[in-house]
Amino acid sequence: MKIKSSPYSNVLAVLLNLVLVYVLYMVTRVAFILENWSLFSVDWNQLSMGELLAGSLRFDSSAILYTNWLWIILMLLPLHTKERPWWHKLCKWIFVVVNSLGLCLNLVDSVYSQFTGRRTTATFFSEFSNESNLGGIFFTEVANHWYLVLLGLALIAALWFLYFQPDTKTAPQPRHLPYYLVNSLGLLVAIPFSIFAMRGGFTRDTRPITISNANQYVHSPQQASIVLNTPFSLIRTIGKHPFKDPHYMPEEELATFFTPIHVPSGNDTIPMVSGQRNVVVLILESFSREYFGYYNPGRTESYTPFLDSLLAHSLTYEHTFANGRKSIDAMPSSLTSVPFFIEPFILTPSSLNDLTGLADCLGHKGYSSAFFHGAPNSSMGFQAFARSAGFQNYYGMSDYCSDPRTGGRSDFDGHWAIWDEEFLQFTATAITERLQEPFLAGFFSATSHHPFRIPERYEKVYAGGPLPIHRAVQYSDNALRQFFKTASSQPWFRNTIFVFTADHTNQLQYPESHTSTGLFSIPIAIYDPSGELPTGLQKGVMQQIDIMPTVLRILGYDQPFSAFGKNIFDPDETPWAVNYSNDVYQYIEGDYTLLFDGERPTALYNYAADPLQQHNLLDNPDQRQRTDRMLHRLKAIVQTYMIRMTTNHLVIRPGDLEQ
Repeated sequence: MKIKSSPYSNVLAVLLNLVLVYVLYMVTRVAFILENWSLFSVDWNQLSMGELLAGSLRFDSSAILYTNWLWIILMLLPLHTKERPWWHKLCKWIFVVVNSLGLCLNLVDSVYSQFTGRRTTATFFSEFSNESNLGGIFFTEVANHWYLVLLGLALIAALWFLYFQPDTKTAPQPRHLPYYLVNSLGLLVAIPFSIFAMRGGFTRDTRPITISNANQYVHSPQQASIVLNTPFSLIRTIGKHPFKDPHYMPEEELATFFTPIHVPSGNDTIPMVSGQRNVVVLILESFSREYFGYYNPGRTESYTPFLDSLLAHSLTYEHTFANGRKSIDAMPSSLTSVPFFIEPFILTPSSLNDLTGLADCLGHKGYSSAFFHGAPNSSMGFQAFARSAGFQNYYGMSDYCSDPRTGGRSDFDGHWAIWDEEFLQFTATAITERLQEPFLAGFFSATSHHPFRIPERYEKVYAGGPLPIHRAVQYSDNALRQFFKTASSQPWFRNTIFVFTADHTNQLQYPESHTSTGLFSIPIAIYDPSGELPTGLQKGVMQQIDIMPTVLRILGYDQPFSAFGKNIFDPDETPWAVNYSNDVYQYIEGDYTLLFDGERPTALYNYAADPLQQHNLLDNPDQRQRTDRMLHRLKAIVQTYMIRMTTNHLVIRPGDLEQ
């Protein structure tokens, strides 16, 4: 669209085009909300439209000014030589390309954020750097979400056809004094305004806004994605060092509220089971707790009939939680008792720290160990982490394909890994043939990962449910049935303790699953075929980081070790769990959950009595003592975590046992 040339035309073009970008960003936000409506609809009525708009404009301003600063300078340079058609054509192309990318990132995240629970950050590129299947998955989702593709094309067309451009054919003599004055003044105003917008404020005391600032405009961490935008989230996390000491309290006070140092004593060194028992830890891809009939007796549907039957003979708890929202968080949490805070541990420089893991501890007691995952061996950094965690062997797709007894590459699902049924059979056989008792085996399933394909021979066997993932869960549940059938015939079976959990939740059907606690609700259970361990649904809380200290307690491990989780059999330990999402820490203790943004508590809910978390009890004077106690414990956990991450102190050091 042409603007009649005048001394003010460039300034006017900049203002009008920026308004256009703001409007289009808001359109992508509406698309994001509608695409993820099930996540936000639960407590939508509690949100303030004024606050949402204010927060959205704040973060959009930062992203838009970050990405358009070059274009703004080129438009406002007070040089008469630039008033040529080719110059403004170049400016138009820069404007359209840069903002098309930003808008498309927002639309792509409308889909991808469903699996992560947050806007995409810069760690995405390192997380999937070794994956060669992203192209196929991307185009699959393009087909599934064709309406977002059409919207993206419409937005790009709007950028092109609604672009405001000075009409150089009718330009007055640019040497006139008003031209230089107006453009110079426009540039002088634009530079500090852009800096202030990028930082998120206009005062000297304003710190550059980060992702965590989004929480001041919403009521729960999962809602922060509404006011954020993806370009901002990417820009703000590039090159950031995630861990730093928050200095909540003097270091000498930390142990008063929390310590990761576990020192077995008394009955702790007496095994709860007879003999040297094997351990198998099964991490199930995307198995949300709501899929289980055992955990949800009031519902008619269950997508896990086999695991339901296994749970009836296992030890589990009424509240069981993940410590992260991504697959890459599950191994550190489940196998080394290191939770996810800020960024995935595997992707940070701290991943090079010395590490105490279940495999490492048991290795010192003569255990052989191996980890099994049916994806290409370099996928997700699992092989590297398994080695750093103390596993002696790793078996992936290449090992499966090199075994002439398997179907080789013909059993590849076309996206991620070998089908679960086939790879679980390979795992059962490999345990028998390649591991000496006592052993520790870890397994990570894959078929129930997006895009939730199952083998063609099962297409008509599993009816699934309202969500695409349901059929994949049914398939993987049966694959586990076949695994246990094979394993039960092996000589090591009755001498083995099985622990199964999920890496994170995924697609969710019920409103209570979309709360800050529901988004982390996964199964965790311990199954002992010999029947020596207690069974049943116990009152209390268990989390992934509790697996390592609990297993070591069962086995009577007699050496000190470092773990952020708790031994669930410790009668003196208050049941608790911790996790992190969208720059908000969540601390769960008993029936209550506390949300903390790193500076102040933002909510307290009785999630057992209030499953939709609609009643914030933070200002209730009757809950003040509980809030203070929970907050001190949470602060101590976070500060201890940060200090030990930055000082390479994830193992027992001299002096630790004297504290």
